[in-house]
Amino acid sequence: MSAVAVFQGFFIGAGMIIPIGAQNAYVLSQGIKQNSHFIAATICILCDLLLMSAGIFGSSALFAENEVLVQVITLGGIAFLLIYGGSFFKKALITRDKVNNIVPPLHSRKTVVLTTLAVTLLNPHVYLDTLVIIGSIGNQFIGADKWAFLSGTILASVTWFYTLSFAAAKMAPWLSQQHVQRWIDLIVALIMWSIALSLIISI
Repeated sequence: MSAVAVFQGFFIGAGMIIPIGAQNAYVLSQGIKQNSHFIAATICILCDLLLMSAGIFGSSALFAENEVLVQVITLGGIAFLLIYGGSFFKKALITRDKVNNIVPPLHSRKTVVLTTLAVTLLNPHVYLDTLVIIGSIGNQFIGADKWAFLSGTILASVTWFYTLSFAAAKMAPWLSQQHVQRWIDLIVALIMWSIALSLIISI
């Protein structure tokens, strides 16, 4: 197993995962609330493992050639991101007087699991990054090096999502301050909507 392939997988995987997206925004928000944030991070990692493995071991072409599947996922993703972004935008606009009288409800573990799956699997960009881009690069490796490349990409996912959720939870006393939280909610809403807009434009 080549260490070079592991490093290549790690840096390419990090390059696909770290840029701000719906997954990162959701894991960050759950970390601030300290609400099943490690569960959310773990689900993101497991989805990366499944999708990257599928891409590297030959399923990238199947997704790229199935236009109906791509369209269905895209339309579902647009609807989900618009609605979910709206919920964050609504929270960002709540006045200070109203905020003082509201204790934000924590989501159940089941809700966190389902929402994380939706944020991940209803975003076509996830398939583009994992199945198509990482898959096509991984297919250039042979034998043990292919497994080494996959190990590197998964290591990047594990490192990023657990670090993000842990850091958000540790910084929660500051990040959960009223004025900071309102800006975070607004930024998360804009991220969700910008991804939805990019999907609309791509149709």
